Amino acid sequence: MKFLTNDKLTIVGAAGMIASNMVQTALMMGLTNDICLYDVFSPEGVAEEMRQSGFGDVKITATTDVKEAFTNAKYIISSGGAPRKAGMTREDLLKGNCEIAEGLGKNIKTYCPDVKHVVIIFNPADLTGLVTLLYSGLKPSQVTTLAGLDSTRLQSALAKKFNVQQSLVTGCATYGGHGEQMAVFGSHVKIDGKPLTDIIGTPQFPAEEWEQMKTDVTKGGAKIIELRGRSSFQSPAYLSVEMIRSVMGGEKFNYPAGTYVKTDKYNHIMMAMDTTLDKNGCTFKVPTGTPEENAKLDASYEHLCKMRDELVTLNIVPPVSEWSKVNPNL
Repeated sequence: MKFLTNDKLTIVGAAGMIASNMVQTALMMGLTNDICLYDVFSPEGVAEEMRQSGFGDVKITATTDVKEAFTNAKYIISSGGAPRKAGMTREDLLKGNCEIAEGLGKNIKTYCPDVKHVVIIFNPADLTGLVTLLYSGLKPSQVTTLAGLDSTRLQSALAKKFNVQQSLVTGCATYGGHGEQMAVFGSHVKIDGKPLTDIIGTPQFPAEEWEQMKTDVTKGGAKIIELRGRSSFQSPAYLSVEMIRSVMGGEKFNYPAGTYVKTDKYNHIMMAMDTTLDKNGCTFKVPTGTPEENAKLDASYEHLCKMRDELVTLNIVPPVSEWSKVNPNL
């Protein structure tokens, strides 16, 4: 098999369902011949299943030792936090998972400061990604978070509504926070080439139905818990591996990623932007939409700032004015 890279990919939280799906997806995509599975609980069972799947040209390592896992890692995907349970919001996980993110960032700084890219997917991802970036000492372009899942939920909802293949629903994007405060942008969406804005408000798609769809998209994770009895694991696994594939030089990632933003308007925050992922890491543009969409993005940013400031109160991160002392890249 031909691989995109021979660099080491470490998957954190590998004993869990999300990460075990990541491993299989990465192997099926042929990303690298060197994959390390790390968890505080032994991921040996996952590794053994992958070996028994017959991926013959790959070295699969399983370990509970942080030094072994991170040393020489060039790419990292982490789902190593507590999952959402029924009745919980992503924000309910804030303190515990951000403490885990602090440890992750420090481990990166200690054992693999030359890592090329890190993808964070454990919730609340905007904040866990931000904390990881702060304590890792990495550049903002090197750490991204999973936000594309909200955009694919929008795309899938519209595809079901209009009974078309998902590839015929283009321009889907949600920006800001990965949570119920996200900003759903419909102004760039086309359904089989026709602008969605020309369809909204017609008998085919009443405005009220569009408003309900946007609300449902923001609660897509809760719906999966309702339907399956557990939080999403296949879709976040697949999309996060697609993200790491793009920075390895593979196929383009087609959806927004969460990235560190420092502009005149949005400052010292991790949020979904109009992003490009490639071998140089992540670059972004601030999205533009209708006045209503832009206002929703502003509101999402304010919500994220409140959670960021709560991390200061909890003593997980220092005041924003001191961040550059912890990570000079910020």
